[in-house]
Amino acid sequence: MDFDKIKNKGQARLFRNDYLEMMTKTHPVVIYSIYFPIIIFMLYYGTSYKGIHPGLEALLFLSGLLFWTFFEYLMHRYLFHMIVESPRARKFVYTMHGVHHEYPRDKERLFMPPVPSIIVSSLIFLLLHALMGWNALSFFPGFVFGYIAYGSMHFAIHTFAPPKFMKALWRNHHLHHYKAPERGFGVSSVLWDIVFKTVPKKEEI
Repeated sequence: MDFDKIKNKGQARLFRNDYLEMMTKTHPVVIYSIYFPIIIFMLYYGTSYKGIHPGLEALLFLSGLLFWTFFEYLMHRYLFHMIVESPRARKFVYTMHGVHHEYPRDKERLFMPPVPSIIVSSLIFLLLHALMGWNALSFFPGFVFGYIAYGSMHFAIHTFAPPKFMKALWRNHHLHHYKAPERGFGVSSVLWDIVFKTVPKKEEI
């Protein structure tokens, strides 16, 4: 991923421009303050003004949450780790994810920064609305909640010691970083690693 070795201290500089560089960093609280109000508003608006039944809303929310875990796996495996040749493409992949592999303990780059996050999430909502109409007001909050859970888990894995009941997730992600980058693509769940047989092997531990 265009770096010689993993660095457990420090932080990469991605842009010469200070303003652009600032926009590559964020804190979990910033993301929470953006998306939790959106989740609450959409769920309220869907039931109160678009007539979505609470039972259907709950089902769509859980479906969105499950879909996030699949989306997370696909993005991590096929986009974040795609093999590219051109210098521009390699720079793009490094900026998008490679920098995290070089500096895995950089706490300011464990969530997608607000500006690209809002742009991407808005496009996803528009696509979902085109596909399922106003039911997207229930499905999208579940999807976004999955993203928040993923980001929070990712932040915790790189920042804190694991609680006993979550040691497997911690172990898998650390193996992904330090021994088996071609395995362990799930962060918030190992479900799709199990389905697609990319769980890190015992001999890699």
